[in-house]
Amino acid sequence: MRTARAALVVPLLLAAAACSDDPAPAAAPPLPSVSAPPSPSAATGDPVADALARMSDADLAGQVLMPYAYGSAATSVDKTSAAGNQGLAGVNTPAEMIAKFHLGGLILVSFTAQDPTGTTNPTTNVENPKQVRALTDGLQAAAARTPGGAPLMIGIDQEYGVVTRVTNGVTMLPSAMAAGAAAQPKLTENAWRAAGEELAAMGVTVDFAPVADTLGPPDNTVIGSRAYGSDAEANAAQVSAAVRGLQGAGVVAGLKHFPGHGHTSGDSHDSLPVVTQSRADWETQDLPPFRSGVESGAGVVMSGHLDVQGLDKGVPATFSHKVMTEELRGRLKFTGVAVTDAMNMPPAMKWPPGEAAVRALNAGNDMLLMPPDIAAARDGIVAGLKDGSLKRERLVEAVTRILTLKLRRPARSRPDVATVGSPAHAAAVAPLAAAAVTVLRGSCAGPLLTGPVSVSADGVRETAKQTLVKELQAAGVKVQPSGGSVIRLVGYGDKPADLDATAAVTIAMDTPHLLASSTSKTLIATYSSSRLSLAAAARVIAGRAKPTGRSPVSVTGLPATACAA
Repeated sequence: MRTARAALVVPLLLAAAACSDDPAPAAAPPLPSVSAPPSPSAATGDPVADALARMSDADLAGQVLMPYAYGSAATSVDKTSAAGNQGLAGVNTPAEMIAKFHLGGLILVSFTAQDPTGTTNPTTNVENPKQVRALTDGLQAAAARTPGGAPLMIGIDQEYGVVTRVTNGVTMLPSAMAAGAAAQPKLTENAWRAAGEELAAMGVTVDFAPVADTLGPPDNTVIGSRAYGSDAEANAAQVSAAVRGLQGAGVVAGLKHFPGHGHTSGDSHDSLPVVTQSRADWETQDLPPFRSGVESGAGVVMSGHLDVQGLDKGVPATFSHKVMTEELRGRLKFTGVAVTDAMNMPPAMKWPPGEAAVRALNAGNDMLLMPPDIAAARDGIVAGLKDGSLKRERLVEAVTRILTLKLRRPARSRPDVATVGSPAHAAAVAPLAAAAVTVLRGSCAGPLLTGPVSVSADGVRETAKQTLVKELQAAGVKVQPSGGSVIRLVGYGDKPADLDATAAVTIAMDTPHLLASSTSKTLIATYSSSRLSLAAAARVIAGRAKPTGRSPVSVTGLPATACAA
């Protein structure tokens, strides 16, 4: 028999904050009692309360889960994908997964070798905008048939730069670090509004971006160019701009990785990184971008699997009540949905899935991302309700926040999928890519090379190489396969051995730290391998544009820019 739930409504004002210019979301009052549930048939007219009233304990547990699924369609998958879904959830298709567990969300995933987050994404279920739109439509149709009928939160890690799930057919923004180099938040906002319109057209409701981490040591490669830079206050302005742009287009922004993954050289995809900063240093170096993102109305904050010793030594932040409740809720007054980082990462798999789920909820998280065993996570939550290790009020509070985010957002028409990758969006993003191009050594005016050029790169960068060739040609530069002045491309994961001592120009398409080891006469940073970033670099090389970017991180032996203001 289905157990009725009280009509609990936490007035988060989250939906309004998601699309409002008001930077001060209201704090939630204390939760009311749950001791006297109404009849399920006693509709209140409030969609959140009515949905809650139709949910059993198992339904509530399903609402706080956001797994991934195998297969590029909701109801029809190949044998390999069916086997993957059987192992993960005991079903064949994504739609069956939603029906079985009454899920609150699902994340779209992809695996590429050149992705620092690839180990948590064992499959790819996104191919192109039309396919993603059809997939999300099918997922939402399945969700509409679950108790309460609430839509799914459909999430994605579409950060742009090295972590980008949908790459085919979309307008690629430059990386966050490129925006930091441009240092023009309005350009960032315009670019992210275009990105948000494309995500909305594909049916995505939550983007786990922007990255609000402030970058510390150069060997922090897991964050690297995903961060706006090393200056917390400058990053704060960029994060606010990205939130405004993304949510202005109707897609919820998800700040990550709270309380900050930038000041560690460890990778939470492998082990538990230790952040040794004092609390005072954390407050000045890591907190400002998260504060600004929350004040700008970000609807989601993602926790990090991090041992932040200045806040709660020895306890991963995802499982820390001090971090996720006292700091995020109490200090920052965040009233939206707190989502864990992937629960299939090693720091979260210290405990069985059911116990980890209860621990994460008790810490203050509302939604559990990518549990390694969906049934075990769901059953652990239900068992926690029965044995008292998880209070029903805490679970209902979490589900109330999730439903508020999904059901109280202002209605808006979804853009046509044909707008994805449109010339208008390219025009909105191009100024940001152009403003980012930085010359760290060499001339700042006129053609940077004379005569024919040849472009070289490691084999994994063949796409970027061919893109630069085309853009150089479009800018009037003669390009030949060999024998010209060499332009060397380097990017994420490259080492000094990947440099070319004969290159006249070296272009860094990721963090610029590798340029410190280059002997090239001219050193350029685009921070990104997007077409628009490489087109901007080509115009600088051809003398058709001036490089105005400044490196947002310090590079040993090099200035932030070789070009005077």
